[in-house]
Amino acid sequence: MNKKTKWGLIVFLVCALTGWGIYSRLPKQNAELVAASPQAADIPKGGSKALNVDAVVVRPGRLTDAIRVTGLLLPDEEVDLSFETSGQVVSIDFKEGTHVTRGQLLAKVNDRQLQAQLKRLTAQLKLAEDRVYRQSTLLQKDAVSKEAYEQVRTELATLKADIDIIRAQIELTELRAPFDGVIGLRQISVGAYATPSTKVAKLARVVPLKVEFSVPERYASQVGAGTDLDFTLDGQLKPYSAKVYAKESAIDVETHTLTVRAVYPNSQGRLTPGRYASITLKKDEIADAIAVPAEAIVPEMGKDKVFVFRSGKAQPMEITTGIRTESRVQVLTGLSAGDTLIVSGTLQLRTGLPVILDHID
Repeated sequence: MNKKTKWGLIVFLVCALTGWGIYSRLPKQNAELVAASPQAADIPKGGSKALNVDAVVVRPGRLTDAIRVTGLLLPDEEVDLSFETSGQVVSIDFKEGTHVTRGQLLAKVNDRQLQAQLKRLTAQLKLAEDRVYRQSTLLQKDAVSKEAYEQVRTELATLKADIDIIRAQIELTELRAPFDGVIGLRQISVGAYATPSTKVAKLARVVPLKVEFSVPERYASQVGAGTDLDFTLDGQLKPYSAKVYAKESAIDVETHTLTVRAVYPNSQGRLTPGRYASITLKKDEIADAIAVPAEAIVPEMGKDKVFVFRSGKAQPMEITTGIRTESRVQVLTGLSAGDTLIVSGTLQLRTGLPVILDHID
């Protein structure tokens, strides 16, 4: 074997041994890399990967069960004002948008002819009364028949009735406020010819206000006189309180709802009728209820359960529930104050699964 061949064999053996050493170390290095990765912390010895979840600490608190519907603000009383007779409007005696009192004269139509008739009949009244007095004196002296006396008495009574009729007709020419309230915009001018179908203005009593709304038929028996409610108006955060005073006698067969009315004092007259209101109707209120987010409850085989965090693992708890709101459910049994309730990833949880709390309230 020459010198060149000898050195070539030595180089080949060195390379082969180096490659084998590197190959034999690869599994060990891979295992070390896996062990050093961040995800390795989530893999427990049993082989189940830990689940990252959010949780809340169960605390007793106030829970209100309520119905939320839309309603409408209505005036306590409202009427379209019009004359009871026809004629030319001779005066309008109110200012638009102001408060008027019951019996206040608002407008009048021409009554000159009626006034003339009243004067004529009134002038005859004195003469008719004197005639009755004279006939009564003569009757006491048997100087006149009782029939003649009764005739003049009848004429006097007829004259008085005619005067009452004319006065009543004059009253029909006057438009007066039927109740205290705020009068709206007038729809007629002086000089116009008015009839009973002519609208003069709208009168509304806005102190108090009515709140009208409808509730689904399943709640019909839970709402009645004295039920409290809160409502808010568009663009306002302030809630207003009202109280139910009456409800319809029957459920609407088309909408399957029951119409209900509440009263709001509106003592300062700030709210105007016609506005829509978002109504919260309180049914039940529990001061120290244990309530959980609805998404934390897992229905299973006709029962409800939740998962609590204990010693780093998820543990299921069977519960019984009470009232439900839009986002929370009352738990009657199965949970205690201080339990750490898991509220996310509930569909992936199972008994004994390791969990990591990302966020807790």
